[in-house]
Amino acid sequence: MSDKKKNWLGKLALTFSCVSSLLSPAKAETLSVGQKAPEFQLSTHEGALVDLQSRKGQGWTVLYFYPKADTPGCTKQACAFRDSIKVIRDEQAEVYGISTDSVEDLKKFHQKYRLNFTLLSDSDARVTEAYGVKMPVLTLSKRWTFILDSDLIIRSIDDKVDPALDAQHVAEMIRTLKLAKP
Repeated sequence: MSDKKKNWLGKLALTFSCVSSLLSPAKAETLSVGQKAPEFQLSTHEGALVDLQSRKGQGWTVLYFYPKADTPGCTKQACAFRDSIKVIRDEQAEVYGISTDSVEDLKKFHQKYRLNFTLLSDSDARVTEAYGVKMPVLTLSKRWTFILDSDLIIRSIDDKVDPALDAQHVAEMIRTLKLAKP
């Protein structure tokens, strides 16, 4: 094989490797069930500040990350949480939807679909990165759901979320986790 061809194949392999790493899904390798959830402070769709630490001792916390407000899958997921919020709250849990959208975009989304839970803006994607759910290259979140107990310990991580069924799955998972918790 000629040096020119070897050089070309080497460049091709390097390019493929770089592109593959960018396109391969990032994993929340640093987070696992049983770990303390990363703390954060984020703005709500109304512009108020929410500190995760304030949830300690207040019951279960659901953090669902989604890519973009007012897109088909994200709307389906938000509306499913809206429609199931009573069942989830009956399990002593509160739901927070987190995306990299601006506060203004979240406010419009919240109003348009009459959502009855809090949306949080992670516009700089710091929290999205801390939870290991940032899409490579893009400043968007993957669709993952974390369930935290009242001590803010991660009890469930779902990286294969079905937008239409996530709320139902969350309610069932919390019931199961509560029975299993010592």
